[in-house]
Amino acid sequence: MSAGGSPRVSAILVNYNDGPHLEACLEAVRASAPSGAEIILVDNASTDGSADRAAGRFPEVRLLRNPANVGFARANNRAVGESRGEFLLFLNTDAVLAPGAVEALLEEADKDARVGAAGPALVHSPGRYQVSFGRRVNFPSQFLQKMVVNPYRKAQLRFARKPRRVGWLSAACLLCRREAFTGAGGFDERFFIYFEDIDLCLRMRKAGWKLLYVPAAAVVHKGGATTAPRRRSSRLEYRRSQVAFYEKHNSRASLVLLRAYVRAVLAFGRLTGSFRGPEGSGLWRDYRALLKRGRSVG
Repeated sequence: MSAGGSPRVSAILVNYNDGPHLEACLEAVRASAPSGAEIILVDNASTDGSADRAAGRFPEVRLLRNPANVGFARANNRAVGESRGEFLLFLNTDAVLAPGAVEALLEEADKDARVGAAGPALVHSPGRYQVSFGRRVNFPSQFLQKMVVNPYRKAQLRFARKPRRVGWLSAACLLCRREAFTGAGGFDERFFIYFEDIDLCLRMRKAGWKLLYVPAAAVVHKGGATTAPRRRSSRLEYRRSQVAFYEKHNSRASLVLLRAYVRAVLAFGRLTGSFRGPEGSGLWRDYRALLKRGRSVG
């Protein structure tokens, strides 16, 4: 507990039909969270019974139910508004905290009051690292990171030992100082899913906060657990958020390059039959509408 009686950490999870992973995630939070931590689970109208099963097995978890799938950003913001912790630990339901992970993140945050957020090493399995941080996000940097930087960095991360300052951190597991999170305005709810973490990190950095990648903290992260069953529609959501992010933060030139790239990807997909059938035709119309729209995120 903090000096005022509030918990040191509020662990916040958003669930949407992730029955295969939710209970293992909560079990690890229960075992790894600091004493007195509060755990809040927001359920986005799941239909697989996962929220009810979690409520029965983990009575200490506070369950907030949304009447519809309101997205990742809005669900997290609701939980923050009803939480009390000095630090906010955002955690995906397909992520499992390793022993000592939260303590390692808190230790680095405690060393410097200007650390607004800290993120752990995300791993698929021993020795298989995910790139969970970066610097700038624009078309040239994203293209370079995907084609060149990520393969190199995944190999390099096995040997990382010291914390490093970064430009953004993944919200698959993200420890935020409440003051930094709320001061930056929280998650932008115009991002339904994807890019809301990068957007938040950019705003925290602009407000003067530091962001740290902490390799001593480890989290096993499956990745894409809730979006895999809806792979095609989730790619559309990714593009929607990507375009919105570019409209909000990047130059006109980067946005033009992104739109040209997405058009090329769509043209290839149409040639190879990716948009056949009723569902494919609907996705094609949605993509076309996305590419035709004007600037909409301020």
